[in-house]
Amino acid sequence: MQDIAFYSTALSRTMPYRVYLPADRPAGKKFAVVYLLHGGGADYRSWSNESDVAQYAQTGFILVMPDGDESYYMNEVGSPRNRFEDYITHDLIADVEHRFPARNDREGRAVIGISMGGFAAVDYAFMHPGLFIFAGALSPSIDVPFRQFNLLRIGQWWKFRTIFDPIGSQERSDRNPFQLVRTANPKQTPYLYLTAGSEEPLLEPNRRFVAQLHRHGFAYEFHSKPGGHDWGEWNSQIPGCFAALSKFIPQGTN
Repeated sequence: MQDIAFYSTALSRTMPYRVYLPADRPAGKKFAVVYLLHGGGADYRSWSNESDVAQYAQTGFILVMPDGDESYYMNEVGSPRNRFEDYITHDLIADVEHRFPARNDREGRAVIGISMGGFAAVDYAFMHPGLFIFAGALSPSIDVPFRQFNLLRIGQWWKFRTIFDPIGSQERSDRNPFQLVRTANPKQTPYLYLTAGSEEPLLEPNRRFVAQLHRHGFAYEFHSKPGGHDWGEWNSQIPGCFAALSKFIPQGTN
């Protein structure tokens, strides 16, 4: 495990990320990279601290865990200097491919996120289809762009307004997965792997989203197991997600 810090031009500041590398790295060999996006209220250490995801580095993947703050990994409309989408899709990928024996092709990259990070994984699959071969979303906050005002969650509501602009804005529509699924090209979109716990509020909107994926002909799979919106549920889903990923990037090899 390594912790890296580098200056991001997209964010105009130094950003940290954590990396797991395969123990056996023959000279000249390049490895597929899986970008792991944390959820809200967490940071770049949460995947390694809360799960045993490190084991998948030993199957031949480089695992990269960036910090996304509370940004939903978007370029914030209300804070132009917070360009987290540019940070992930440009600065971070370039830094990883410069520092490590990482593949630099679509067939050698995947993105997997939980909750907030799951929303970003789905968004990137639609908005940046040329970057990743596979997008995994565990309990994705798929409904964020159209969540209504809630006095009990006024801080969250204001944050969403900062990121996406007010409800009804063009920016909200442009980043709404339920809108994107209507315009994205199913043949170019990465394979989508989605999950949601049977006891979490996000199950219903995810089921509606999956119905839209089916209707529009996207390649995907969806799994639900008993559990809530927590690491107990996500840890139960991680093995299946990596098993599905291995069909697209066998053992992380080139």
